[in-house]
Amino acid sequence: MEDECIQIRRYEELPMANDFESLIEPKNVPAVLCGCTKTWKAFSLWNPRNGGLDYLQARVGSSVVEAMVSSSAPVFYGDLGSHQRVPLPFSTFIDLCKKRMHLQTQHQQNLDEDHSVVSQTNHEHDYLSLEDVPEQIYLAQVPIMNSDRQERAQLGILREDIQMPPILGAKELSCINLWMNNAQARSSTHYDPHHNLLCIVSGRKQVVLWPPSASPSLYPMPIYGEASNHSSVALENPDYSFYPRAECSMEFGQKVELEAGDALFIPEGWFHQVDSDDLTIAINFWWRSNIMSSMLEHMDGYYLRRILRRLIDKEMDQQLLKLGMGKTRTCADKLPNNEQTNEIYSHMLKGMDFKDKRHKEGNTLLELEPAAVQVLHKLVSLVHNSVSAGQDQQSLSISINDNEPVSNDKCENIVIADLKDDPVAKSLWDVEPQTLQYVFLAMANNFPRTLEALVLHVLSPVGAEVLTRKFDEMDEQALEGDRNKFYEVFYSAFDDQSAAMNSILKGKELFTQQAFKNVLDKFVGVNLES
Repeated sequence: MEDECIQIRRYEELPMANDFESLIEPKNVPAVLCGCTKTWKAFSLWNPRNGGLDYLQARVGSSVVEAMVSSSAPVFYGDLGSHQRVPLPFSTFIDLCKKRMHLQTQHQQNLDEDHSVVSQTNHEHDYLSLEDVPEQIYLAQVPIMNSDRQERAQLGILREDIQMPPILGAKELSCINLWMNNAQARSSTHYDPHHNLLCIVSGRKQVVLWPPSASPSLYPMPIYGEASNHSSVALENPDYSFYPRAECSMEFGQKVELEAGDALFIPEGWFHQVDSDDLTIAINFWWRSNIMSSMLEHMDGYYLRRILRRLIDKEMDQQLLKLGMGKTRTCADKLPNNEQTNEIYSHMLKGMDFKDKRHKEGNTLLELEPAAVQVLHKLVSLVHNSVSAGQDQQSLSISINDNEPVSNDKCENIVIADLKDDPVAKSLWDVEPQTLQYVFLAMANNFPRTLEALVLHVLSPVGAEVLTRKFDEMDEQALEGDRNKFYEVFYSAFDDQSAAMNSILKGKELFTQQAFKNVLDKFVGVNLES
C-alpha cells in the first residue's frame, strides 16, 4: 500500500490560503490546524459551559431540525437501515442538553461530598436519571448553508456566528453543517465525496483516519447501495471471522485528538471514524476538490477503466507476493558471465534444426549449466506427476510420449485450487530468465511432448502469469534476433502453435479476471463469488 505511511501533520500556526491550496490540499493528506475557530463569535457564544445553550436556544428558537435517532447509541451508523431521521424542534434538543449538563453537575457535586448512605442513595438515583436522558439523539449534518439544494438551510441563522476559515480563501463551498451531541457519540467509519474541514467549536473529538488505499481492510458497502461510502465492519464487537482483513485495519489508520478551536482537513475519499465527548459542537465545510471539478463527464468511462486497470495490476502483484513471488531469486549455482551466457545461448540456437528438431540428437543437454539441469529435471518431474494425477498409466504413456503429439481430449487442464500450492509457478518464478531460456530450449529439443503438456495442461492461471512475466524479462536481456529465434524454437514444440499461445493467454486472463474480482470486492464492495 503506497500511502499507508503518510503522516498527518499538525500546524500550530495557521498556514496562509495560498500555502494551503498549493502545499496541503493537493497532497490529499489530512492536516490538523490549531486555533482555526478561536476568532469566531461562536467560539465564545456557543460554549455550553458559559451560557452557550441559552444563547443557541434564544437564537434558533423552535425551528425544526432533522435529528438522527439510533437504538445502537452511542454508536451512530450512517446507513439508512441503522437509524431514523426525525423532525425535532431545536429548542427541545437544547433542553435535553441542559438536562444532561445539570445532571452531570449534580453528579460531580455528589462525588465531592462525603460518602454517606444518603449520598450513595442520591448517587444511584443520578445514574438512573442519566439513563433516562434520550442519548439516542444526535444532530448530524444539519445544514447552515447548502448550495447543492434549493430548500432553506435549517440553521441558516447561525451563519453569522461563524467565519469562512482564512485557509479556504475564496473557495466555492458546497455546504456548511452543524454537528452536535448531548451525550458521547461515535460515528461509523465512512468517507466523504468532498474535501472536508471539520472545525471544533466546543468539546473534543477523536478521529481515526485511513487513506483510500486502506479500503480492503474496511470492507466498504456495495457501490450500488445508498450507503456505499460507509464501512460494513461494526465498531463494537466486529466479526473478524466474516471480515478477516479488518483485524489489521488499525495498521493503516492514524488517530488525532481535536480540542475546541482546532480544525481537521479530511481530504475526499479518506475514511474517518469520529468519537465525540459530551456536549461537543462542530462545524464542517465541504467543497469539491480540484480533481473532481476538472473531470469531464464524457471522460468518466476512460478514467474508470484506467483506474480499474491500475488497481488490477497492483492486485496481481500482491497475489504473487502472497505466493512468495515478490522478486526473482537467483539460483544457488553461479551463472556464467554475460559474454559466456550469450555465447552458449547463441550456440544452442544455431545448433538446432527447426525443420526436424524433434528427431535430431542434439547436444544441448550436455551444454546446460548445473542450475539449469536442476530446473529442467524439476519441471519434467512436475509435469509427469501432475498429468499422472489426473490420468491412468496408459493415457499417461500416450500423453507425454515425447514422440507423439498431445491432444486436448487426452488430459484435462489441471488448475491448482490452492494458489499457495503451485509448485510449477513457483519453480518458474525462482529461476533467472536466462537460465529458464536454456531450460525451455532443452525441453523443446529433447522433451517436446513434456513442454506441450506443461503449457496446455499443467500450467495454472498463476503459472501463465508468471511465464509471461518471465518472457518479458527474457526479452529485455536478449537481442532481437536471438529473441525471435528463441520463440521460434519454443513454439515449434507444439503441433498447434496457436493453441499454445491461446492456452497461455487464457490462463493469464483467468488470473487477471480473479484479480479484477478481488478489486471489486476490496474497493467497490461487490463480491462476484457469492
